[in-house]
Amino acid sequence: MPTSERASLPAQSGEPGEGRPRFSVVVPAYNEAKFLGGCLDSLRAQDFPGPYEVIVVDNNSTDGTGDLARSRGVTVVHEPRAGVCSARQSGTSAASGEIVVSTDADTVFSPGWLSRIDQAFREDPGRVAVAGPCRFVDPPWWGRIYTGVLFGVVSLVARITGRILYVTATNIAFRKSEWTGYDVEATQGGDELGLLRRLRSRGPVAFVRGNPTFTSSRRLDRGLAYNILVTCLYYYVLGYALNRLTGRQVIGMAPAFRAKAASQGKIRGKAREVARLSFGLAFFLLFGDLALHLVEATW
Repeated sequence: MPTSERASLPAQSGEPGEGRPRFSVVVPAYNEAKFLGGCLDSLRAQDFPGPYEVIVVDNNSTDGTGDLARSRGVTVVHEPRAGVCSARQSGTSAASGEIVVSTDADTVFSPGWLSRIDQAFREDPGRVAVAGPCRFVDPPWWGRIYTGVLFGVVSLVARITGRILYVTATNIAFRKSEWTGYDVEATQGGDELGLLRRLRSRGPVAFVRGNPTFTSSRRLDRGLAYNILVTCLYYYVLGYALNRLTGRQVIGMAPAFRAKAASQGKIRGKAREVARLSFGLAFFLLFGDLALHLVEATW
C-alpha cells in the first residue's frame, strides 16, 4: 500500500493556508535525484498567486529521490508497485487540489505555466482537462521535428474538430472530480492515451499549444531507429493496445531511461526483433484498436 508524508510549500510558492489548493502537481519519480531538484525549483518559481501543492511519488527509488523531495518541503508518497501508472494513481489519490496536474521529474516549466492552465480552465468552466505540448531540452535534430510535427497535428485537429487525439503525461491537468482512475495494468500509454480516453468521456478537453513543458531529451539518446521501433511502436503502441485488449501485462515496461544506453549492436538487434514481432501484429492492433480510438476522437 502507498504511504504519504504531507508537507507544505513555503508561502511564496502558493501555501494553501486554510483553503483547498487550486492545484495538486503530481510528479512520479524512480531514481530521479539528478533531475528532481530542477523540477521542484521550477515549480516553486511559478507566478500563480493561488494555493497549490506538489506531490512526489517515490516509486522504489534507491538514489535518495524521496529524501531530496522531503528536503524541498513537498508531499512525498511512497508507491511500492513498480510502474508509472501505479505511481500516478497513488499521487492523484493523495491529492487534495481541485485540479490535478500530471508531469514528470525530468521536466521544468516557465513561471507562467500554472497560471496559463488556470486561465484555460476559467475560460470554460465546463472543461474537464487542459493539456499542452512538451519540448525536449537540447534534443537531436529529429527530436525537434518529432515534437513539432506531433503537437502541431494535435493542435490542428483540435482546432478543426474540437477533439484531442493525444496528450503527454508531462503536461495535462484535469479536475479531480472527473477523474475515474488510471489503468494500472497498462505499462505504457495508460497515463496518456488511457487517461485521455477516460477524460473525454467526462467532458471537453482543451489543448493549449502555447503552454509547453520542457523535458530532458535523455529518452532520445538511443537513436532514431530505437525510439521509433522499440520505444514507440513496440512498447507504446503495441504494448498499450495489447495489454488493454487482454486486460493483463502481455508486454512489460520499457527499460528505464536512467539506465546506460545499450550498445549500437544491441540496439540494432532489439530493433530487428521488435520489427519481426510488430509487423505481424500491427494491422490488427494498430488498425483494430487505435484506429478505432482515433476515429472516435475525430468524430
